[in-house]
Amino acid sequence: MNLAELSIRKKTITLVLTACFLVGGALSFLNMSRLEDPEFTIKDALIITNYPGATPEEVTNEVTDVIESAAQELGQLDTVESINNPGQSIVTVEVQDKYGHEKLQQVWDELRRKVNDAQVQLPPGAETSMVIDDFGDVYGILLSVSGDGYPQQDIQDFADYLRKQLLLVEGVAKITIWGSQPEKVYVEISRARMSRMGLSLDSVYNALSQRNLVVPAGNVRVDREYIKISPTGTIDSVKSLGDLLIKDNASGRLVPLRDIAEISRGYSDTPTQIMRYNGDNSVSLGISSVSGGNVVDLGSAVNAKLDELQNQTPVGMKIDKVYYQPKRVENAVSSFALNLAEAVAIVIVVLLLFMGMQSGLLIGIILLITICGSFIFIKMAGVALERISLGALIIALGMLVDNAIVVVEGLLIRYQQGMNRLQAAVEVVNQNKWPLLGATIVAIMAFAGIGLSEDSVGEFCRSLFIVLCISLSMSWITAVTVTPLLCHMFLHPKVSSNKDPYGGKLYRIYKKFLVLCMHHRTTTVLCLVVMLSLAIYGFGFVKQSFFPASTQPRFLIHYWMPQGTDIRTTSNDIHQIEKMLMEDKNIISVTSFVGQGGPRFILTYSPEKTNAAYGLLLVEVEDYHQIESIMAKYQGEIENSFPDAEPKFKKFRLGPGRDASIEVRFSGPDTKILKRLSTQAQDIMYASGNAQGIRDNWRQEVKIIHPVMAEAQARLAGITRPGLSKALNMFFDGTTVGVYREGDKLLPIVVRPPENERMEVRELGNVRVFSPTAGQMIPVEEVVSEFKTEMAFGTLKTRNRLLTITASCDPAEGLPSVLFKALRPQIEDIELPPGYIMEWGGEYEDSTDAQTSLAGSLLVPTIIMVLVTIMLFNNLRNPLIIWLTVPLAIIGVTVGLLITGEPFGFMALLGFLSLSGMLIKNAVVLLDQIKLELEGGKEPYHAIVDSAVSRIRPVAMAAATTILGMLPLMLDPFFSSMAVTIMSGLAFATVLTLIVVPLFFAMFHKVKNSA
Repeated sequence: MNLAELSIRKKTITLVLTACFLVGGALSFLNMSRLEDPEFTIKDALIITNYPGATPEEVTNEVTDVIESAAQELGQLDTVESINNPGQSIVTVEVQDKYGHEKLQQVWDELRRKVNDAQVQLPPGAETSMVIDDFGDVYGILLSVSGDGYPQQDIQDFADYLRKQLLLVEGVAKITIWGSQPEKVYVEISRARMSRMGLSLDSVYNALSQRNLVVPAGNVRVDREYIKISPTGTIDSVKSLGDLLIKDNASGRLVPLRDIAEISRGYSDTPTQIMRYNGDNSVSLGISSVSGGNVVDLGSAVNAKLDELQNQTPVGMKIDKVYYQPKRVENAVSSFALNLAEAVAIVIVVLLLFMGMQSGLLIGIILLITICGSFIFIKMAGVALERISLGALIIALGMLVDNAIVVVEGLLIRYQQGMNRLQAAVEVVNQNKWPLLGATIVAIMAFAGIGLSEDSVGEFCRSLFIVLCISLSMSWITAVTVTPLLCHMFLHPKVSSNKDPYGGKLYRIYKKFLVLCMHHRTTTVLCLVVMLSLAIYGFGFVKQSFFPASTQPRFLIHYWMPQGTDIRTTSNDIHQIEKMLMEDKNIISVTSFVGQGGPRFILTYSPEKTNAAYGLLLVEVEDYHQIESIMAKYQGEIENSFPDAEPKFKKFRLGPGRDASIEVRFSGPDTKILKRLSTQAQDIMYASGNAQGIRDNWRQEVKIIHPVMAEAQARLAGITRPGLSKALNMFFDGTTVGVYREGDKLLPIVVRPPENERMEVRELGNVRVFSPTAGQMIPVEEVVSEFKTEMAFGTLKTRNRLLTITASCDPAEGLPSVLFKALRPQIEDIELPPGYIMEWGGEYEDSTDAQTSLAGSLLVPTIIMVLVTIMLFNNLRNPLIIWLTVPLAIIGVTVGLLITGEPFGFMALLGFLSLSGMLIKNAVVLLDQIKLELEGGKEPYHAIVDSAVSRIRPVAMAAATTILGMLPLMLDPFFSSMAVTIMSGLAFATVLTLIVVPLFFAMFHKVKNSA
């Protein structure tokens, strides 16, 4: 039994299932997860290894090389990069695109095993490596905890309390604290007192390290009980540390610690993280949602918990929202839902205008049924409501009515001719079901490339393919089942068997023009070739891009001081910039992070690694339209006020990418040559006149003080290099010798000299080091011949085990592609010594990788598309005709992009690929009608012309609904270039298709013109 006949005869079942689609779709829509942007997996892990006292060169050769060798054994490895700072190696391991998030944990476990196995190869003094695999976690709710007049510890204690409470909220996966400064117990020992009493530092170290250790003392059986033994003597307060007796092994004397030291609690003089919110010292809480969770629901639950804790919040303590993704998601989903509703309304209005009230309403109802039914399966596929999935529905709208238009058009004509209603339904569905199915598969396959692409861009846009696949499949199902039933029930046109249904004015004009082209075939083809050639030439003038900037009402200021700058100096500069910005009435808030980037609060933001010379300002404004003017206003002001700094203003981006839009990498063995090559590239960038934020990632060289040991004197005194290093370290930074327990806290006990003895570089020679030969402390100057100051690199970077330096910049105005086009030939002309290589990074590499990945995944879908067209017609000439129409879309695309000024980016490329599916679908419908006319015995020439005339309305209506339905996307920065590509390309190509397909059919099949 025919599907249409089955649906009509089983009307009750069909209507009940339709109602289930409507209700189920509405419920699915309301219960779907909501996100601002789709998730994509950051396939990076960090391996951090501390090597105290080592230079960047020593870290690179002795630690990083070992870790990279271990990482290279991973079969899943893509790239391995490293940052080598004084005393620390940070290795970043990135795995291949084909390993999704479900396989990553196994990869990281394997990486841990290999890194653990490599620990025996690390040099003495290197600490155990840490593998951090949650580097890509996103904390969509970022809170600031501050308190005017409260000490730092009180703010941190309250933040810890909040963290414990908020972890109880349903949907919370993890909470991180940023800006917390670890408290320490300082024992400040004067060298004068030590010398006077004849005590050694080792005796102090031993006493402090042993006193508070937790050591089992055993258990003893007493009758029926087994009782634990626990000696007293632990330190129960910081003050009691002063009662600790120090015994000097040489003299045997016992001296209370308070007689030789000042004991206090405090924070490190050089913190690793400093955070402020609107100028107030604060601590940040980053809250991440469970995977697949509803961010909006999480936001409501967190708000409810914070309201509940309001009575327990100390007076004057504030909790502010630095970034609150639930509100962004709610606004974004509401905005896109409104765009979707507008697009549906536009499509229905177009249908009503061009197909009449009955037909238009019927197709509009079928469209709503299709959308609701699609939501059920979209939710089952695990797709959330976000920018890409909702945008995909808008893109699909015009195509969703294509199948219904063809069926309704066929039924309408037959009803007008007085055919039996059931027979008409059976005939129309039988005639069109396979061509429409084939055309639908072709349209789906046009988007399959992005669905099969394995890179981060493919993952980011994957919901586009899933939504289109489900919705287009649903549109075919409803077209051959529900549509015939609803037409059978509600479509009742006037019967006019003698009237020509294609006698209207539009049909007559089109027929005359088509006949004219058919009679001047060579001229028509030459015109098409000329138009296509001009379009290809004009495409060279279209601007290029990757992903557009976000509409976030925020921007970032990356701030670099010269490498080696003290974090307190960096913080002071940032504080002055905060005050400057907060005076602007258009700025809502300013959040600063000093020492490293803040928590990853949005997926497309990548935090900067630890660097005392770095600060980040997150600036929130009233309206994102103001960002350009605000950035322009303060960029020059900050550059003039802080000439030694490198401020970089950056808007948030949509989609994957990196912070610098133009990057060039130089790799090779020698640091000085690499630095010279980088300088040459930067000089070219400066000379362009349109580059800003010019820098390289090795930064400036830093000063290093080298105490030159007098070997003879040091040997006589029994002093070694490690002994000298420990003495110097203790003198300036202090030495951790034990822990003090306070509740659930473990506070390091740090021994160091008083402030007046340790803060002056001139005191270097007076540092005391214990001489085993003399049995006492002696000045360092007795075993050091001189103190030399030299310049050296403060950090070294490697990529795939080669020393690599990256020079980068951004355009001062215009798109990065324009500046890149100007810089590329000049930088590529730089002469490279043997053994050195140059590679392009930045937006060029991201775009190239994404397009390469997309191209690699297009083969199978393209083969399927070709096979489907061959199977539909059982010959090669008709598929060839179909595929020859696809390049004609370039004409409209070029014109549209040049007129609107939109760049041809990754989303525009996706639009062009989808456009090919739409054109093939239209051509299939037209060629199938020609085939039916020929099978009916009609003369070939008239079969071609009559088929083209009969298909003008469904083809034109399908194009019109798609074009006009995408109007709301024109206003969205992310989809605007795709919308222009599809709208302009489809408008031009549809008109040309209605001429070219009949013309090519006549030429390929050698059909002669009618006399």
